Formats: sequence, structure tokens, C-alpha cells
Amino acid sequence: MKDYIFNIHDVILLMTVAESILLALLQAAMPAEKRLYGRLLSAFLLVIATASATTLILWNDQVHISPTIDHYWIPYFLMTALMLKGPALYLYVTSITKADFTLKPIHALHLLPALLTILVMAAFAIDSNDLRHIWNMGESQPETLVTRLWDAAKLTPLAYSFAAVVLAQRYQATLKDEYSHFSNTEPRWLNVLTLGFFASWCWTTMVHILAKYTTPETADYLGIADNYITFILINGLFTYSLVYAHKLLTTRPEETRAHSEEKPSDSAIDRVRKAMEVDKVYLKHNLNIEQFGAHLELPVKDVSSVINKHFGTNFFEFVNSYRVEEAKRLLSDPGMADKTILDILLDSGFNSKSAFHRFFKRLAGMSPSEYRKEKGVEHKQAKH
Repeated sequence: MKDYIFNIHDVILLMTVAESILLALLQAAMPAEKRLYGRLLSAFLLVIATASATTLILWNDQVHISPTIDHYWIPYFLMTALMLKGPALYLYVTSITKADFTLKPIHALHLLPALLTILVMAAFAIDSNDLRHIWNMGESQPETLVTRLWDAAKLTPLAYSFAAVVLAQRYQATLKDEYSHFSNTEPRWLNVLTLGFFASWCWTTMVHILAKYTTPETADYLGIADNYITFILINGLFTYSLVYAHKLLTTRPEETRAHSEEKPSDSAIDRVRKAMEVDKVYLKHNLNIEQFGAHLELPVKDVSSVINKHFGTNFFEFVNSYRVEEAKRLLSDPGMADKTILDILLDSGFNSKSAFHRFFKRLAGMSPSEYRKEKGVEHKQAKH
């Protein structure tokens, strides 16, 4: 029965390899993925493919390339891939969450774990037999060394995935904080991706620790489950990317080009301006573009076109600029001297202190308190 399970295990590994490679190639086929983060995602997927393929070759006696490659080279490819998958995920997430991110020479430091592993393996002539039989090598020195290599191969991706989770969480918090309300699937998907791989590599580390205290059969089954989890994550990423690719590829270039060249109508511009200057819809907390479009009785794409092309900004910057102007009016009004800064930010449409202070300082060149003082308005505490 064990052979049957290992046959299923082999199929899972092969499918993980195939889907990872296909998904990496898919990134190059999508126009929107010409940016750096698309290439970094491709690199991450190729590392996952390499790790799965070399795992299959290392542990399956029926799969061979050549005696030299199997015995000497596969261990290097496997351990390098295991050491690189964490940095690859982290850099991919960084490229999405950091504005204007570019690869710099300092980022080469993320290659150090892999390079150190290769040097140690070369110095002590670690081969596939050492990696496969670390539990049956007695008390020899190589067993301790190989055990430490496996420890590093499990803990390094785990540490990087934790850092990626932190980045993704901060990114989503920043978007919510800065833009009051957003309906973007990318931050949510990024959270799912990073948390998924963090959970997977937590399991990998736990399996590695438990294998030291369980029977070889139990360790085998735990390891198989580990590969199933990776397979599920890659399938989720694969499905998401196919849906995203379909949306991109079903949009005809001529339609996109015609829409981008079309100028917004004067009527649409007047309606947007009236909604802001007369109706003051920006005072509504958590206002999003869908709600704004419904107020104007215009499609979202038309609203976005007016704001982008006529006003030269995006929706949230546009709305928050009006909110800052409202806050400046309130802060400079002596009749509002008893209002606190918190009262002012809420009355002007903001619902986040940090977003308010960030936008106000950027647009006014000073803090709200400094602006109020400059206008000669001294805050008076309200009498109760």
C-alpha cells in the first residue's frame, strides 16, 4: 500500500512542477505582468518547480537522470531551491507593497543563505545518500552537519514567509488607512498567498521536527501531506492567475486604446464638479468610487475617466484633496476654535487620524495644529 501512496505523491509533485512552470510562463504572456513583480513571481514559481522536481528525484528510486547528476548535483539544486524560495516570495511581496521598488545590489544579500549552503555542502562533500539517510547514519559527524542543513532549509523559508506576511498586512492596513475605503482584490489575495505559504512552511518545519521523534513510516506520510499543501497553494495561485489572464486577454486592444483616447464629456465633468463643490459628497465617510458613481448616475469607468484625465489624479487623492480643503476652512474659522483636531478630521470626511495627518501635511505643507496656529486661531476647550 505504501507504493500506491508514493505513486500518488509522485503525481502530486509532477503536477506541482508542471503547474508552476506553466504559471511562470503565463506571467510573460500577460501584458500587465511586464512589471518587476511579474518577473519576481515567475522566479518564485520556478524555484518551487525546482524544489518539487529535485525532491521527486532524490526520494524516488525509480526516477533517474544519470548517476552523477542524481548522486552529486541533485542535492545542490534541491538545497539551493529550498533556500531561495523564501527570499523569492519576500521580494515578490516587497515589489507589490513598496512603491517604485527596484532590485538593487544590496538585495543580493538574500542569496547568502543559498550560497553558504552550497559552500558547506561542497566543503564536506555532501551527496544524495547523506541527505536521504541522515536518520540512519549513526552518530557520525556528517549526520549532525546534514541535520543542521535540513534545519536551515526549513527555517529560512519560514522566517522569510513571516516577513512577507507582515509586509502584506501592513500594505492592506495602509490602503485602508490612506484611502478610507477600497474594494481591491489584490491586497486580499496577497494576504491569502502569504498566509498560505507561511502556514505551509510552518507545517514543513513541524514535520521536520516531528520526524526526529516518530517512525520512518509516519515521517513519510507527514512529508506527503506537506507536498499536498504546496500543491493546493499552487493550484489556488494557478486558478487566480487564469481568471486574471482571461480578463486581460478578453479585453480587445483596440477597445482599450479607444477608451483611453476618449475624452470625458463636459457634462460628466460638470456633474463630478457639482457633486464635490455643491453636494459635498466627500463629507461622507468611507466614500468609494462605486457610491460616487451611483450618486452621479454615471458608470464607474466614466467617473474614473473624468478624474484621471480631466483632474489628473485618482479617485482617493481627488476626494481627500477636497477633504483637506474643508479641514483648512474649519481650522481657520474662529467659530470652530472649540473643535479638536479629531472633530475637524471627522467633520471634513476623514475617518482615520493617520490618513488625515498624512494628506494634510502633504497638501498644506504643515500639520493641522501648525496651520490653525498660523491662521491665528487658538484652540479653546469646550465648556461642559
